[in-house]
Amino acid sequence: MLEKLAGIEKKYEELTRKLGDPELLNDPQRYGQVAKQHAELEEIVSKYREYLRVEQELQDAEQMLADDPDPEMRELISEEIDDLQATQEKLRQELRVLLLPKDPNDDKNVIVEIRGGTGGEEAALFAGDLFRMYSRYAERQGWKIELMSSNPTELGGFKEVIFMLEGHGAYSKLKFESGVHRVQRVPTTESGGRIHTSTATVAVLPEAEEVEVEIDPNDLRIDVFRSSGPGGQSVNTTDSAVRITHLPTGIVVSCQDEKSQHKNRDKAMRILRARLLDKYQQEQQAELAQARKSQVGTGDRSERIRTYNFPQGRVTDHRINLTLYRIDAILDGEIDELIDALQTAHQAEQLKAMEE
Repeated sequence: MLEKLAGIEKKYEELTRKLGDPELLNDPQRYGQVAKQHAELEEIVSKYREYLRVEQELQDAEQMLADDPDPEMRELISEEIDDLQATQEKLRQELRVLLLPKDPNDDKNVIVEIRGGTGGEEAALFAGDLFRMYSRYAERQGWKIELMSSNPTELGGFKEVIFMLEGHGAYSKLKFESGVHRVQRVPTTESGGRIHTSTATVAVLPEAEEVEVEIDPNDLRIDVFRSSGPGGQSVNTTDSAVRITHLPTGIVVSCQDEKSQHKNRDKAMRILRARLLDKYQQEQQAELAQARKSQVGTGDRSERIRTYNFPQGRVTDHRINLTLYRIDAILDGEIDELIDALQTAHQAEQLKAMEE
């Protein structure tokens, strides 16, 4: 590990020298690329240098212990050695995590798709609750929220809602949210007070750049139609809604939220690109998958990942057996504890896989 870190430090120093090269300053594109590489290595190099400093202090303390005959002094030095050893072990663990392979999508914006599942109107209301939960979380992160497409119901829920979240590390934070979310509560329409179970499906897709997913215009069938709102009433009188079918894969995307056909088409293409990138990456991962699947983040849309139980006020993530008794705060967007626990569990799985 230390050999690998020394190599990273050497590369970092080379990049530092390059950033001071006057020739590079005249080429903004190349300068930007070098600056990005430099920034990506900064944290791990800083941590490695801290590790080396602690290692040197430990060696010095051990030498002092060997040379000093005074019992009181030896006791103080021994305590210092214990502290330094604990710090060194902590830094070693942090460095191991920083050396884990990076997900190339981690820094990307995301397109989140939420669909009401089993449970009819109650499932649609729960889809609305999840939309608000992620929206509130995004606001706390300072991310931009853009509604891409929605199919609202008369009671204020959503049969389907698709939105984009733009912000640093959006995918790294939300990638473990894909799957089936289950709610257990007494619906407002239930007169007998019985608890119902409903579901909603969440898909978190990294935003795809045009260069990442090339789409042949001949592979698309584009239909335009009039937008309609809840209950089927007409929203506007022009053919502004757009439906795009990707013929090779059969993926269909519809957008009708904007009054402009051009804007609806643009949003539909962004969703289509994200779905195609996700499809290709899922296929690659399936090919590369090891016999033992990672506990967290399989990305399987049919996998039940979390239960929101209103009568008990609890939220349980089934992948990591974590239960939190603050359902109201979580549905208000306070999901950091869940996200941090999922990221930690995923890192532990990666470290375990590296050791095998």
